Amino acid sequence: MPTSSATDTTGTDVAVATPKLSPREAAVEALMRLAAEQPWDDIEIGDIAREAGLSLAEFRELFPSKGAVLGGLAKIIDRKVLEGDNTDLADEPTRERLFDVLMRRLDAMTPYKDALRRISYALRGDPLSMLALNGVALNSHRFMLAAAGINTEGPLGRLKLQGVVIAFARTVEVWLDDTDPALARTMAKLDKEIRNGERFMERADDARRLTAPLRAIGRSFLDRGSRRRNRDTRNDDEGNPLGGDPAAAI
Repeated sequence: MPTSSATDTTGTDVAVATPKLSPREAAVEALMRLAAEQPWDDIEIGDIAREAGLSLAEFRELFPSKGAVLGGLAKIIDRKVLEGDNTDLADEPTRERLFDVLMRRLDAMTPYKDALRRISYALRGDPLSMLALNGVALNSHRFMLAAAGINTEGPLGRLKLQGVVIAFARTVEVWLDDTDPALARTMAKLDKEIRNGERFMERADDARRLTAPLRAIGRSFLDRGSRRRNRDTRNDDEGNPLGGDPAAAI
């Protein structure tokens, strides 16, 4: 097991064992080290495997592509946030709970900030990669909202989830260039994005309530049409023992 040195209370250097990374974590850490030092487009999967001490066969068992390793990083960040103690947030307003969870996510991302800055700039002009990363972000933030005690089920829940992904992405843009240790600009941006999201969701909920009667009428017409089609199908089936599909006669 790898070791590092530390100093005890007597001033003597002692060996401290550091946890051994799993192959998956080693690949993620390798990519982050490489991305912090060289352009994203110059990094090959072979480079990541060598940096992580893996064969290409081992790397292939873990990840199908370089981009998928970023999904692996997202899972590591998720775990760091979710392993935190949320009991002190139970009595806080929803806005404060979400703010705290997302700031803890930024804290967990801090060791990779240089790499993420370079990756972010490289991928902004790549819509396919951005679309794939949006899917990764949706999965991650579903758990972030759950940690904040926020429901993501139903149409409004899905809208809420995508809204948080966009809000956090806008916050990260500020965070990547925020050199203040106190992260004042980042926190101000996150607070603004959450408040804007709250106002948007309030309007969306109002619209949902206002359109509820119209949606009920629409469902009634759809149900009526479905019953009529089912009745017509039954009438046709009575004249054809094999049903309406000619292939059933074969």
